[in-house]
Amino acid sequence: MIKQGEVAACIELALDTFLKDLDGEVPSGVYDMVLSCVERPLIEKILHYAEGNQTRAAEYLGINRNTLRKKMAQYNLQ
Repeated sequence: MIKQGEVAACIELALDTFLKDLDGEVPSGVYDMVLSCVERPLIEKILHYAEGNQTRAAEYLGINRNTLRKKMAQYNLQ
């Protein structure tokens, strides 16, 4: 089972690599980039786990169903 610390460590490692690869360039939009990189697969996996049931998926995610639908539209997940 994946633990919260393991997920954080993966994100930290990916950010270290990203920042290193910038090679002196100034980063921009990192917050939105990271959120979208994490949020889209999270929503996809939870929707799959909930067998497409948006009410259940929203409960699993701890968000409102309307928020889930808004994010699904944002990431073109239908």
